[in-house]
Amino acid sequence: MAQAANQKHLKILIAEDSAPDRMILESIVTQVGHTAISVEDGVQAVEAYKKERPDIVLLDVLMPNMGGMDTAREIRKISAGELVPIVFLTSLSDNESLVECLEAGGDDFASKPYNRVVIQSKIKAFSRMREMHQTLAEQKSQIEANNRHLIQEQRVAKQVFDKIAHSGCLDLSNIRYYMSPLAVFNGDVLVSEVSPSGSIVMLLGDFTGHGLPAAIGSMPLATTFYGMVRKGFSMADILREINAKLNQILPVGFFCCATCIDVNFTKQRLRVWNGGLPDCYLYRADTDNYEKIQSSHLPLGVLSHREFKAETQRIRLEEGDRFYMWSDGICEARNGKGEMFGEERLHRLMERRKGQDILFDEILGQVHNHIGTSDKNDDISLVEILMEEVDLVVHEDISEKAKQGQLKDWKMDFRVESSSLKDYDPLPLLLNILSEIPGLRRHSAMLYTVMSEMFNNALDHGILGMTSDQKLSPEGFVAYYDDRRKKLNSLHDDYMVITLAHQYQANGGLLIIRVKDSGEGFDFQARESRKQQEAQPIRYHGEDAPEEKPNYFGRGLTLIDSICEKLIIHPPGNDIEAHFRWENES
Repeated sequence: MAQAANQKHLKILIAEDSAPDRMILESIVTQVGHTAISVEDGVQAVEAYKKERPDIVLLDVLMPNMGGMDTAREIRKISAGELVPIVFLTSLSDNESLVECLEAGGDDFASKPYNRVVIQSKIKAFSRMREMHQTLAEQKSQIEANNRHLIQEQRVAKQVFDKIAHSGCLDLSNIRYYMSPLAVFNGDVLVSEVSPSGSIVMLLGDFTGHGLPAAIGSMPLATTFYGMVRKGFSMADILREINAKLNQILPVGFFCCATCIDVNFTKQRLRVWNGGLPDCYLYRADTDNYEKIQSSHLPLGVLSHREFKAETQRIRLEEGDRFYMWSDGICEARNGKGEMFGEERLHRLMERRKGQDILFDEILGQVHNHIGTSDKNDDISLVEILMEEVDLVVHEDISEKAKQGQLKDWKMDFRVESSSLKDYDPLPLLLNILSEIPGLRRHSAMLYTVMSEMFNNALDHGILGMTSDQKLSPEGFVAYYDDRRKKLNSLHDDYMVITLAHQYQANGGLLIIRVKDSGEGFDFQARESRKQQEAQPIRYHGEDAPEEKPNYFGRGLTLIDSICEKLIIHPPGNDIEAHFRWENES
């Protein structure tokens, strides 16, 4: 009885046409505390199963109206995915009959005459199997529910991220990119935007993990990137800020391998920072060869703000050059045998399609052919940028219209002391203020150029007292910036005052930018005389013609003069005023 008390109470259906055998089976079942549901044939067994839903079924193979095998098939149809052990009661012993019983849905046999110990043991064993199956079914159901919940969370996170990390300038004609996520939320992130200086700033990141772990880092990365690029911060400042945020919020072991580039087609230069992503490649059209740009930094989020290095590699570009970068999902893509696509296969393809438009598509095609029907093991991202002049449009803030009427006529003085002049760039802050004026933001590139020239002119030639004569050669440029760094570090009581004044007009406005420094000024009248002389036509004949040399300096004020309506130099030459008139787009 103690054994019976420990067993779970079961409902057991007994289908047996022989009354004595049915009584014996009822006795065996009830003796250990179970409930017996007895019927005389297969038809009654099916009806009893529908009504009582027993835990175990004992079926006689040979019964009137409906045999045991047909009854088993009907019960299997009704029970669907539920585990209901069916034990055939039979005196048959030939293999064909036993195989037929199993194929009909039976799980075991009990031979006649019945042995009490064997029957009870089988019931006990199938009871344990049924409990185990129920446990697995409950766990499977729980896992499926959790998975649905997780996917729903990822979808919500992706919708939020997609609104933050819009396509930016990725739709430019010279940019091709491909991103294929492993999970709903991509572990790779690609953001790109046009800065006020006219550069394309792009960051390809690969977070450790996929789904929500990647979402945790992608959100602050994207918001920081877009916010700082639009305000004109340098790539180094953007990387420092993103690294500091990721280092602060990500748990240990989570980081973002990334490649960040700053491409300026007007200046024909490329800046690259690579932290942990595969090597980038720059195809040179003039030499028909590749230059490899290796990773030289740790990933974002690993080092503290003080330890982080944001030095970038500066590369000169030529028309027709092509820049390639990708995440490790390209080389580490595996086929059904676990073989990786590999760098060697990728490099052979790059050599075979060197400089051709189809290289981008062939890389993706061969990677996907290599994966075949097997499951992907990582996100796949690939970017190609063709170096050619394109029309760049500074992003227009969608909330700009809502700001109309808030900031029209105003004036501000911004004074920068020596301690800040040493290592602080005030232009992003001032450009951010100017961007609050409805309609002025689209002129950010020209404003950045004007303010940058005025600021550098005041700092270099006014406060530091440097001359541009050193810039006659590349070596002179190096010496110039060495001296500049030393003089900046020795500043004490110098200052610069930047005045911004805006006058609102019906279809635009007038922005007056005035920069005054603590320097001695310069002989602007001599500059005017030189300009007048340069304006006179000079004719050279034969060997008297001078050798043409590139002019590396002295173009700043001329550039400002060409952009602005008016350029005024106040005596003694340390106070420069530029009038920038702008109009709304019709």
